Amino acid sequence: MSFNNALSGVNAAQKDLNVTANNIANVNTIGFKESRAEFADVYANSIFVNSKTQVGNGVATGAVAQQFQQGALQFTNNSLDLAIQGNGFFVTSDGVSALDRSYTRAGAFKLNENSYMVNNSGGFLQGYEINADGTPKAVSLNATKPIQIPDKAGEPKQTTTVEASFNLPANATPQVVNPSTFDPKDSTTYSSSTSVVSYDSLGEPHTVTQYFVKDADPLDPTKSASPTSWRMYLYEGDKPIDIAGGNATTPAGGLATPPLSANITFNADGKVNTITPAIVKTEALGTPGAGVIDNGADPTQAIEIKFGTVTQYSSPFEVNKLTQDGSTVGRLTKVEITNDGIVSATYSNATTVKVAMVAMAKFANPQGLTQVGDTSWRESLLSGDGLPGTPNSGTFGSIKSSALEQSNVDLTSELVDLITAQRNFQANSRSLEINSSLQQTILQIR
Repeated sequence: MSFNNALSGVNAAQKDLNVTANNIANVNTIGFKESRAEFADVYANSIFVNSKTQVGNGVATGAVAQQFQQGALQFTNNSLDLAIQGNGFFVTSDGVSALDRSYTRAGAFKLNENSYMVNNSGGFLQGYEINADGTPKAVSLNATKPIQIPDKAGEPKQTTTVEASFNLPANATPQVVNPSTFDPKDSTTYSSSTSVVSYDSLGEPHTVTQYFVKDADPLDPTKSASPTSWRMYLYEGDKPIDIAGGNATTPAGGLATPPLSANITFNADGKVNTITPAIVKTEALGTPGAGVIDNGADPTQAIEIKFGTVTQYSSPFEVNKLTQDGSTVGRLTKVEITNDGIVSATYSNATTVKVAMVAMAKFANPQGLTQVGDTSWRESLLSGDGLPGTPNSGTFGSIKSSALEQSNVDLTSELVDLITAQRNFQANSRSLEINSSLQQTILQIR
């Protein structure tokens, strides 16, 4: 029996050495969790054995238990590098349509040839589909899908609406000119101007400029009209754009006829009195003569100018809002991932798309997970079923972009454990030698 006891001690010390060496080998492995060899004594009892005099039968390995305490965060310059600060695991799959799931804390992700987020072993990072407000459509491991970041933002969308809010300077009276002399090439013939880039159905940009001219009093061109009245002209470059149902201006000085304009009048408090026409919308931009659209795009495109807060105060010309709803084809310029796991892609057409939410899972008993290599685990009967969740909610940790979780191995402690395991091995080896010597002595008795 003494041989078996000593031999079990040697095996246990060897197991301890192996576990410690494995921890040391993975001290720089991203997302690695250290293991601990746990041992239990062995007893063989029966109903006829006196437990008071029973000697143990050695030692056995109870478990090699992984320790899932948080590792330190290492910050990087790659926004696709992810770390979990707190509880939970990333969810990955072996294929785009694969239903099996693996779990990892290693967040060194990158884009593959099809713009899917994958780890170094080719596992696809799983995410939840999200609504426009950023909430997941369904929180379920079966509902997760590989996160794909398109390198371009959809198809071109032609501009149909421009929203504008601005202040026209009430003190522009000294610059009042007769609208009939308006010339977009002469800055002395208008008070203020601003531009917005719109897009046709092919995604080609067109810079539409709004010119504002303060009306003169018909009886005295050196004075403002009463109530204070302004005209807004639209041009694309040097091409005039008529406003449907707008007001005509009689040309003067041999200039070409200005386009049909919109009229804005103000009350004494600086707020809008009337806007004529009530709906400010351009004629079709492909109208012969204007030729704003002549590249084969939709010639019937028209743009409505929706006015927000428009005022005439005694302050400089100021644009408070000037947006449009069109876009061209955009190329991927930036990827951002928030603490809540929202993956957003920004494109060169100034659009930002919320792509997905990073899926997370947790387990009642993480130490029961089955190791499958590549710093990944699969669920087992001991771990229990994976519980899905969203980052930064409940007991789930938050996502840190441009960061990686380092191995949680304490190298100093492992080196001390290595020495301890070595001593245990030597002691049990010595026990074997002594038992061998005793056996030899007994065999030599005559």
